[in-house]
Amino acid sequence: MPFFLQTCKRNADIDWLFFSDCGTPDDIPDNVRIVPVSFADYCQLVSERLGMSFKPSNPYKLCDVKPALGHIHAEYLDGFDFWGFSDIDLVYGDLRAYFSEERLARYDLLSTHARRVSGHLCLLRNNERMRQAFMHVPGWQACFEDPEHRAFDEAAFSRLFIRRKNWPEALRRVADRFNPWRRSSEFNEAFSTPHARVPWLSGGFDFPECWIWSDGRLTNNRDGARDFPYFHFITWKNANWSGRSPELLMQPGNLAARPSWCVTEQGFRMPDSVFAATERRAGTDDYC
Repeated sequence: MPFFLQTCKRNADIDWLFFSDCGTPDDIPDNVRIVPVSFADYCQLVSERLGMSFKPSNPYKLCDVKPALGHIHAEYLDGFDFWGFSDIDLVYGDLRAYFSEERLARYDLLSTHARRVSGHLCLLRNNERMRQAFMHVPGWQACFEDPEHRAFDEAAFSRLFIRRKNWPEALRRVADRFNPWRRSSEFNEAFSTPHARVPWLSGGFDFPECWIWSDGRLTNNRDGARDFPYFHFITWKNANWSGRSPELLMQPGNLAARPSWCVTEQGFRMPDSVFAATERRAGTDDYC
Protein backbone atom coordinates (compact mmCIF):
# COMPACT_ATOMS: atom_id res chain seq x y z
CA MET A 1 0.00 0.00 0.00
CA PRO A 2 2.81 2.55 0.65
CA PHE A 3 4.02 2.09 -2.94
CA PHE A 4 0.52 2.49 -4.37
CA LEU A 5 -0.05 5.67 -2.34
CA GLN A 6 3.30 7.13 -3.34
CA THR A 7 2.36 6.78 -7.02
CA CYS A 8 -1.03 8.38 -6.32
CA LYS A 9 0.76 11.31 -4.69
CA ARG A 10 2.85 11.92 -7.81
CA ASN A 11 -0.35 12.20 -9.89
CA ALA A 12 -1.34 15.27 -7.90
CA ASP A 13 -4.18 16.48 -10.16
CA ILE A 14 -6.06 13.16 -9.88
CA ASP A 15 -8.05 12.29 -6.74
CA TRP A 16 -8.62 8.82 -5.24
CA LEU A 17 -11.61 8.01 -3.05
CA PHE A 18 -11.80 4.91 -0.84
CA PHE A 19 -14.77 3.54 1.09
CA SER A 20 -13.11 1.28 3.61
CA ASP A 21 -13.14 -0.33 7.03
CA CYS A 22 -9.35 -0.81 7.01
CA GLY A 23 -8.45 2.43 8.77
CA THR A 24 -6.34 5.29 7.40
CA PRO A 25 -2.75 4.59 6.30
CA ASP A 26 0.09 6.70 7.66
CA ASP A 27 1.23 9.69 5.58
CA ILE A 28 -1.77 9.56 3.29
CA PRO A 29 -1.39 11.96 0.31
CA ASP A 30 -3.60 15.05 0.02
CA ASN A 31 -5.27 13.65 -3.12
CA VAL A 32 -6.37 10.39 -1.41
CA ARG A 33 -9.49 10.40 0.74
CA ILE A 34 -10.70 7.59 3.00
CA VAL A 35 -14.42 7.43 3.86
CA PRO A 36 -14.84 5.06 6.86
CA VAL A 37 -17.73 2.62 6.41
CA SER A 38 -18.39 -0.98 7.41
CA PHE A 39 -18.87 -3.63 4.74
CA ALA A 40 -22.50 -4.19 5.81
CA ASP A 41 -23.29 -0.46 5.70
CA TYR A 42 -21.67 -0.10 2.31
CA CYS A 43 -23.72 -2.98 0.87
CA GLN A 44 -26.82 -1.30 2.27
CA LEU A 45 -25.84 1.94 0.54
CA VAL A 46 -25.45 0.10 -2.78
CA SER A 47 -28.88 -1.47 -2.29
CA GLU A 48 -30.50 1.91 -1.64
CA ARG A 49 -28.82 3.72 -4.52
CA LEU A 50 -29.62 0.95 -7.04
CA GLY A 51 -33.11 0.12 -5.72
CA MET A 52 -32.32 -3.56 -5.26
CA SER A 53 -31.01 -6.08 -2.76
CA PHE A 54 -27.22 -6.23 -2.72
CA LYS A 55 -26.13 -8.94 -0.26
CA PRO A 56 -22.86 -10.46 -1.49
CA SER A 57 -21.43 -13.60 0.03
CA ASN A 58 -17.87 -12.29 -0.38
CA PRO A 59 -16.37 -8.77 -0.58
CA TYR A 60 -14.89 -9.63 -3.99
CA LYS A 61 -18.42 -9.23 -5.32
CA LEU A 62 -17.84 -5.48 -5.08
CA CYS A 63 -15.90 -5.78 -8.35
CA ASP A 64 -19.21 -6.38 -10.13
CA VAL A 65 -20.53 -2.93 -9.21
CA LYS A 66 -17.46 -1.00 -10.40
CA PRO A 67 -19.31 0.33 -13.51
CA ALA A 68 -22.07 1.59 -11.18
CA LEU A 69 -19.79 3.53 -8.82
CA GLY A 70 -20.33 6.82 -10.65
CA HIS A 71 -24.07 6.50 -10.07
CA ILE A 72 -23.76 5.20 -6.51
CA HIS A 73 -21.42 8.02 -5.48
CA ALA A 74 -22.57 10.82 -7.79
CA GLU A 75 -22.51 13.36 -4.96
CA TYR A 76 -18.72 13.09 -4.79
CA LEU A 77 -18.19 13.84 -8.48
CA ASP A 78 -19.18 17.51 -8.73
CA GLY A 79 -16.52 19.45 -10.61
CA PHE A 80 -14.74 16.40 -12.03
CA ASP A 81 -14.51 15.73 -15.79
CA PHE A 82 -14.02 11.97 -15.43
CA TRP A 83 -14.53 9.27 -12.84
CA GLY A 84 -13.26 5.74 -12.91
CA PHE A 85 -12.40 2.58 -11.03
CA SER A 86 -9.11 0.92 -10.32
CA ASP A 87 -7.40 -1.82 -8.33
CA ILE A 88 -4.73 -1.39 -5.66
CA ASP A 89 -2.42 -4.29 -6.62
CA LEU A 90 -0.62 -1.95 -8.97
CA VAL A 91 1.58 1.14 -9.13
CA TYR A 92 0.96 4.14 -11.37
CA GLY A 93 3.27 5.98 -13.70
CA ASP A 94 2.46 9.39 -15.18
CA LEU A 95 -1.27 8.97 -15.84
CA ARG A 96 -1.85 12.40 -17.36
CA ALA A 97 0.89 11.75 -19.90
CA TYR A 98 -1.01 8.64 -21.01
CA PHE A 99 -4.55 10.01 -20.74
CA SER A 100 -3.78 13.08 -22.84
CA GLU A 101 -6.10 16.06 -23.23
CA GLU A 102 -6.76 14.97 -26.82
CA ARG A 103 -7.90 11.51 -25.76
CA LEU A 104 -10.01 12.83 -22.90
CA ALA A 105 -11.73 15.28 -25.25
CA ARG A 106 -12.49 12.57 -27.81
CA TYR A 107 -13.69 9.60 -25.76
CA ASP A 108 -16.30 8.99 -23.05
CA LEU A 109 -14.74 5.70 -21.89
CA LEU A 110 -11.06 4.78 -21.94
CA SER A 111 -10.09 1.17 -21.31
CA THR A 112 -6.48 0.03 -21.08
CA HIS A 113 -7.28 -3.30 -22.74
CA ALA A 114 -7.99 -3.70 -26.44
CA ARG A 115 -10.86 -6.20 -26.22
CA ARG A 116 -12.61 -5.59 -22.91
CA VAL A 117 -13.19 -3.09 -20.14
CA SER A 118 -10.12 -3.10 -17.91
CA GLY A 119 -11.30 -3.64 -14.35
CA HIS A 120 -7.92 -2.62 -12.94
CA LEU A 121 -8.18 0.89 -14.45
CA CYS A 122 -10.92 2.42 -16.58
CA LEU A 123 -12.04 6.05 -17.00
CA LEU A 124 -15.56 7.27 -17.83
CA ARG A 125 -16.78 10.77 -18.56
CA ASN A 126 -18.65 12.36 -15.68
CA ASN A 127 -22.08 12.78 -17.23
CA GLU A 128 -25.39 11.05 -16.63
CA ARG A 129 -25.06 8.87 -19.73
CA MET A 130 -21.81 7.29 -18.56
CA ARG A 131 -22.74 7.15 -14.89
CA GLN A 132 -25.81 5.11 -15.88
CA ALA A 133 -24.30 3.17 -18.80
CA PHE A 134 -24.40 -0.05 -16.75
CA MET A 135 -28.21 0.17 -16.74
CA HIS A 136 -28.21 -0.53 -20.48
CA VAL A 137 -26.74 -4.00 -19.91
CA PRO A 138 -29.57 -6.59 -20.06
CA GLY A 139 -30.05 -8.32 -16.72
CA TRP A 140 -27.79 -6.02 -14.70
CA GLN A 141 -30.12 -6.11 -11.69
CA ALA A 142 -30.13 -9.92 -11.52
CA CYS A 143 -26.35 -9.97 -11.89
CA PHE A 144 -25.86 -7.54 -8.99
CA GLU A 145 -28.37 -9.38 -6.80
CA ASP A 146 -26.60 -12.71 -7.38
CA PRO A 147 -24.45 -13.10 -4.23
CA GLU A 148 -21.63 -14.67 -6.25
CA HIS A 149 -19.05 -12.75 -8.27
CA ARG A 150 -20.01 -12.58 -11.98
CA ALA A 151 -17.19 -10.42 -13.46
CA PHE A 152 -19.80 -7.90 -14.62
CA ASP A 153 -17.22 -5.14 -15.13
CA GLU A 154 -15.03 -7.04 -17.60
CA ALA A 155 -17.68 -9.29 -19.18
CA ALA A 156 -21.28 -8.10 -19.49
CA PHE A 157 -20.39 -4.41 -19.26
CA SER A 158 -17.69 -4.88 -21.91
CA ARG A 159 -20.25 -6.30 -24.33
CA LEU A 160 -22.16 -3.03 -24.25
CA PHE A 161 -19.20 -1.53 -26.11
CA ILE A 162 -17.62 -4.51 -27.93
CA ARG A 163 -20.36 -6.87 -29.08
CA ARG A 164 -18.53 -9.05 -31.59
CA LYS A 165 -15.00 -9.25 -30.23
CA ASN A 166 -14.35 -12.70 -31.75
CA TRP A 167 -15.30 -11.63 -35.27
CA PRO A 168 -12.51 -10.94 -37.79
CA GLU A 169 -11.18 -7.43 -37.25
CA ALA A 170 -12.56 -6.02 -40.51
CA LEU A 171 -16.10 -7.21 -39.73
CA ARG A 172 -15.84 -6.04 -36.14
CA ARG A 173 -14.91 -2.54 -37.28
CA VAL A 174 -18.02 -2.41 -39.45
CA ALA A 175 -20.18 -3.53 -36.51
CA ASP A 176 -18.52 -0.92 -34.29
CA ARG A 177 -19.66 1.89 -36.58
CA PHE A 178 -23.28 1.06 -35.79
CA ASN A 179 -22.75 0.93 -32.03
CA PRO A 180 -22.89 4.44 -30.47
CA TRP A 181 -21.31 3.15 -27.25
CA ARG A 182 -18.30 1.85 -29.16
CA ARG A 183 -17.89 4.97 -31.29
CA SER A 184 -17.37 7.12 -28.21
CA SER A 185 -14.99 4.77 -26.42
CA GLU A 186 -11.32 3.82 -26.66
CA PHE A 187 -10.08 0.28 -26.15
CA ASN A 188 -6.31 0.47 -26.31
CA GLU A 189 -3.84 -2.10 -24.98
CA ALA A 190 -1.60 -0.26 -22.52
CA PHE A 191 0.50 -3.35 -21.71
CA SER A 192 -0.05 -3.00 -17.99
CA THR A 193 -0.36 -6.66 -16.96
CA PRO A 194 2.52 -8.92 -18.02
CA HIS A 195 2.31 -12.69 -17.73
CA ALA A 196 -1.40 -12.57 -18.56
CA ARG A 197 -3.02 -13.82 -21.77
CA VAL A 198 -2.17 -10.69 -23.78
CA PRO A 199 1.02 -10.89 -25.92
CA TRP A 200 3.62 -8.23 -25.23
CA LEU A 201 4.68 -5.38 -27.52
CA SER A 202 6.74 -7.68 -29.74
CA GLY A 203 3.77 -10.01 -30.24
CA GLY A 204 5.29 -12.76 -28.12
CA PHE A 205 5.21 -13.75 -24.47
CA ASP A 206 8.66 -12.58 -23.43
CA PHE A 207 7.70 -10.21 -20.62
CA PRO A 208 9.69 -7.61 -18.67
CA GLU A 209 11.35 -8.96 -15.53
CA CYS A 210 11.77 -5.65 -13.74
CA TRP A 211 9.63 -2.50 -13.53
CA ILE A 212 11.29 0.74 -12.47
CA TRP A 213 9.47 3.67 -10.85
CA SER A 214 11.58 6.83 -10.83
CA ASP A 215 10.37 10.33 -9.96
CA GLY A 216 6.82 9.58 -11.14
CA ARG A 217 7.74 7.74 -14.34
CA LEU A 218 7.29 4.00 -14.89
CA THR A 219 9.50 2.02 -17.26
CA ASN A 220 10.83 -1.54 -17.43
CA ASN A 221 13.99 -3.45 -18.31
CA ARG A 222 12.68 -4.60 -21.70
CA ASP A 223 11.11 -1.65 -23.49
CA GLY A 224 13.75 1.05 -23.24
CA ALA A 225 12.57 4.56 -22.38
CA ARG A 226 8.90 3.83 -23.11
CA ASP A 227 6.64 5.11 -20.32
CA PHE A 228 3.72 3.03 -19.03
CA PRO A 229 0.63 4.36 -17.24
CA TYR A 230 0.73 1.63 -14.58
CA PHE A 231 1.97 -1.85 -13.78
CA HIS A 232 -0.49 -4.46 -12.47
CA PHE A 233 1.43 -7.11 -10.53
CA ILE A 234 -1.46 -9.56 -10.08
CA THR A 235 0.43 -12.57 -11.46
CA TRP A 236 3.44 -12.05 -9.19
CA LYS A 237 1.14 -11.39 -6.22
CA ASN A 238 -0.78 -14.62 -6.80
CA ALA A 239 2.25 -16.83 -7.36
CA ASN A 240 5.78 -15.64 -6.56
CA TRP A 241 4.79 -13.42 -3.60
CA SER A 242 2.24 -15.76 -2.05
CA GLY A 243 2.99 -16.40 1.60
CA ARG A 244 6.13 -14.26 1.69
CA SER A 245 6.59 -11.80 4.55
CA PRO A 246 6.54 -8.01 3.93
CA GLU A 247 10.15 -7.84 5.16
CA LEU A 248 11.27 -10.09 2.31
CA LEU A 249 9.19 -8.25 -0.27
CA MET A 250 10.44 -4.75 0.64
CA GLN A 251 14.15 -4.05 1.07
CA PRO A 252 14.86 -1.65 2.72
CA GLY A 253 11.67 -1.13 4.75
CA ASN A 254 11.37 2.61 3.94
CA LEU A 255 11.77 2.02 0.22
CA ALA A 256 8.40 3.46 -0.87
CA ALA A 257 9.42 6.95 0.30
CA ARG A 258 12.54 6.97 -1.88
CA PRO A 259 12.62 8.75 -5.26
CA SER A 260 13.05 5.48 -7.16
CA TRP A 261 12.56 1.75 -6.70
CA CYS A 262 11.93 -1.33 -8.80
CA VAL A 263 9.53 -4.28 -8.73
CA THR A 264 10.62 -7.80 -9.64
CA GLU A 265 9.38 -11.32 -9.01
CA GLN A 266 11.29 -11.11 -5.72
CA GLY A 267 9.42 -7.99 -4.55
CA PHE A 268 10.24 -4.29 -4.23
CA ARG A 269 13.92 -3.41 -4.35
CA MET A 270 16.33 -0.55 -4.83
CA PRO A 271 16.96 -0.02 -8.55
CA ASP A 272 19.96 -0.31 -10.83
CA SER A 273 23.47 0.25 -9.51
CA VAL A 274 22.51 0.80 -5.86
CA PHE A 275 20.60 -2.48 -5.67
CA ALA A 276 23.26 -4.29 -7.71
CA ALA A 277 26.04 -3.23 -5.36
CA THR A 278 24.01 -4.28 -2.30
CA GLU A 279 23.18 -7.70 -3.75
CA ARG A 280 26.73 -8.35 -4.90
CA ARG A 281 28.02 -7.73 -1.39
CA ALA A 282 25.45 -10.25 -0.22
CA GLY A 283 26.85 -12.79 -2.65
CA THR A 284 24.08 -13.00 -5.24
CA ASP A 285 23.49 -11.68 -8.75
CA ASP A 286 19.70 -11.53 -8.45
CA TYR A 287 19.10 -7.89 -9.31
CA CYS A 288 17.62 -5.71 -12.05
